[in-house]
Amino acid sequence: MQKDVAEGGGGIVVTGTRIVRDGYQAPTPVTVLGAAEIARRAPHNVAELVNQLPALAGSQNPQMGANNISSGVTGINALNLRGIGQTRTLVLFDGQRMPAASLSGLVDVNTIPNALIKRVDIVTGGASAAWGSDAVAGVVNFVLDKSFTGIKGDVQGGVTTYGDDKNFRVSLTAGANFADERGHVLLSVEDAYNEGIVGIGKRDWYVGIKGFNNPAYAAANGQPEIIVSEHVGLTTAGPGAIVTAGPLRGLYFGPGGTTAQLTYGSVVRDPYMIGGDWRSTHFDTDVQTFDPKVSRQNAFGRLSYDLTDTVQVFGQFSYSRSKGTSVATPYYNFGSLSIGRDNAFLPAEIVQKMTDLNLPSLTVGTWNKDLGGILTVNVHKMYRYVAGASGAFGAFGSSWKWDVTANRNVSNFYDYAISPITANYRRAIDAVVGPNGAIVCRSTLTNPADGCVPYNIFGVGVASDAGKNYVQGKSYVDATLTQDVFSATVRGDAFSTWAGPVSLAAGFEHRREKETGTADRLSLKNGYWAGNFKPIKGSYTVDEGFLEVAVPLAKDARWAKSLDLNAAVRATHYSTSGYVTTWKVGASYAPIDDIRFRITRSRDIRAANLAELFQAGTAGTYLFLDPQKNESYQFIQLTSGNPSVKPEKADTLNVGVVLQPRFVAGLSASVDYWDIKIRDAISTPGYATFINRCYEGIESYCQYVERDATGYIKYVYSQPVNIAKATTRGVDFDVTYRLPISNLFMGSGSEALTLRALATRNIKSLAEDGIGLPNSALGEVGGLPKWRYLLEAVYTGGPVTVSVAGRGISSSVYDASYIECSSNCPVSSAAHRTINDNHVAGAFYVDTSVAVKIWHDVELYLSVDNLFNKDPAKAATVNYIGGAIPGSSPTFYDILGRRFRSGLRFKF
Repeated sequence: MQKDVAEGGGGIVVTGTRIVRDGYQAPTPVTVLGAAEIARRAPHNVAELVNQLPALAGSQNPQMGANNISSGVTGINALNLRGIGQTRTLVLFDGQRMPAASLSGLVDVNTIPNALIKRVDIVTGGASAAWGSDAVAGVVNFVLDKSFTGIKGDVQGGVTTYGDDKNFRVSLTAGANFADERGHVLLSVEDAYNEGIVGIGKRDWYVGIKGFNNPAYAAANGQPEIIVSEHVGLTTAGPGAIVTAGPLRGLYFGPGGTTAQLTYGSVVRDPYMIGGDWRSTHFDTDVQTFDPKVSRQNAFGRLSYDLTDTVQVFGQFSYSRSKGTSVATPYYNFGSLSIGRDNAFLPAEIVQKMTDLNLPSLTVGTWNKDLGGILTVNVHKMYRYVAGASGAFGAFGSSWKWDVTANRNVSNFYDYAISPITANYRRAIDAVVGPNGAIVCRSTLTNPADGCVPYNIFGVGVASDAGKNYVQGKSYVDATLTQDVFSATVRGDAFSTWAGPVSLAAGFEHRREKETGTADRLSLKNGYWAGNFKPIKGSYTVDEGFLEVAVPLAKDARWAKSLDLNAAVRATHYSTSGYVTTWKVGASYAPIDDIRFRITRSRDIRAANLAELFQAGTAGTYLFLDPQKNESYQFIQLTSGNPSVKPEKADTLNVGVVLQPRFVAGLSASVDYWDIKIRDAISTPGYATFINRCYEGIESYCQYVERDATGYIKYVYSQPVNIAKATTRGVDFDVTYRLPISNLFMGSGSEALTLRALATRNIKSLAEDGIGLPNSALGEVGGLPKWRYLLEAVYTGGPVTVSVAGRGISSSVYDASYIECSSNCPVSSAAHRTINDNHVAGAFYVDTSVAVKIWHDVELYLSVDNLFNKDPAKAATVNYIGGAIPGSSPTFYDILGRRFRSGLRFKF
């Protein structure tokens, strides 16, 4: 990996600036991930490699989306610089803005043809003035090798050490010149697949760790309010039905309808217990997807032709398709079902016990193993059509370059979930013996044409296919997003000063985005337990112009080897929210060749995406501890768009130093401090925020919580609003040392050893909603780790390349506001809750790879991730029954274990 490389000689734009001038280095930090490193590490998807960079934190990876049903993120890869949200990282496809590839507005790296990537530029600083909205944390630009000639291919296969998650990837690329090299054609295809993992497989690290409210807690007894423990199971639901109240409490129905008595654990607080028959009731490792099944296909074609020596035209088409499949949380009912004594599926001996005890009904719970989890499928297709021209002309005594581009991007999202239909389920489980002796739904007795099919919940493997088909249905949404963009830029040297040419870049862009989508009728009525997709319809236009200037103030002076000023401004008009201005000013100062200081200050923005503006709503069912009722139960959160939301604004400061000492050849190092302050941040608060804030007496939050006549929550309403503030700051470190092997040993001189270390120390991560208490996510298991680092040693010699890399994060906590104590605890409060264990261990993983050229440009390679098969840190889900990966966090931890990939690549 190269840091802050400004490619000269060929006039190549490095993404930190729009200025193109040989030898010019912008003050904005840029990390360049080259094609050689991508090939050496041989990732299944390039996003895996980008996400290992310490500057990224909290990116959406497939494991994180495994249990997400309604937002369309199953199987996608969405990048997140600085951990402040994927929508605050601008992703470019060869310098062009990419459209959303999910219902939630995220850009999916799966849609980029990996085989054509020449390099990846990662700009770690505000860049809205140069590139537009969303570049609050920075920019990730996937630069394509558009001039490739020849034929190259790659065939790869992989598997985990447990024999699961088998995967493959194959690509073929061909490029050729024609018409005396005035024309060039480029074609590339790629197909990739991984089979996914349902259940935890043979992994033995899951120990049922969860956090829940301590039943022994009282305000003044010194006990912690929350306890985290291993071996936690459910008390109010099981794979088959379990009786949750009354004299038959603990009676559960197992395989084939057999009955047994649940052994409760040492600590019980419904719906949880510690110990006892915890393995008999939990579903974490049984039915849920551990890693989604993902298939993706990419096709790319480009044709260019030089009309003259200074004018080139081109046309480009790309197609991508990705399909993510996962099995999410099963349909759970925690002691909320009432079953009459006349239910036809109750065994005779149980009916007799009820008669003896004078019980007219049973209260039961179940997570319906016979139905399995919620099958969630996201099929996303993207079509990109690009046409443009570029050229050069002379003006002001120098050569200027121009380009114009028009592109249309069409994304189609077909997302669906096979989910229980709540009303059908309730009717189907209320089964009785009809007049003719057949088992029928009770509702059928009064309405013979209702179509109800009885469904048996009393056991595992007892439900009929007809019953399962009746109680489930397909909740779906079919949406299309169209993005039309026209852009024009010009750049060159306006005039020269005593220190060199003053360079300018200017441009204009018009963009229109439109999304329309339909959903099934039952989803519109929130008839499903999960899914309940909603239609979307909306559009907006953006017109913007920018100007960037680079002014040299000194060159080869006694006090300065170089001093350059860089400034940019962009004026933007949104049809939904009006005008906004972004800007950047920076300087780069080198007193001598060995050291360079840099500083930038910028105003950046993020505008709301189509989903945040116009989404009619999504509905999700959640289980949460209601502090008002002091009970855990289910309710529905409805999330809709808000067309009145305004762009958020961010002020960013970067200060750094780059060292390249001449007295240590091959050594380069940099240290950069960064600070991002966001105001009027676009935030979509979740149900926990509304419920807890209302309980704390903040009345403005109570309007979003709807309770029924008995005081239980029925709905929580949420939408994007401009109420939040956020601050994040930290320091990046990068050291690279490359030395020929002959410097250490007798060698040919063609051998080399490269050592590299990258690290990010996050200092602050604070969010404020403007009403309640500030929330610090620094050092939290789901937030921003204090330290993240990547170390690598690479040996190259003749036909052999070997690399060993180490990646790690520091330890974390569940919540930075929690007070850890096991006895003599202070009184727990909303601001500082007490917990017995607020620690999650850090992790360090070792990866290795080796590649050998067996003939010319034919190469065999082997890559092993997590070489020592280190288990992920144990991490509880506190007061939440679901979670993408129960028992750990897939955000930063390696949950899959040791993985092997091997393959062959060639180039002719």
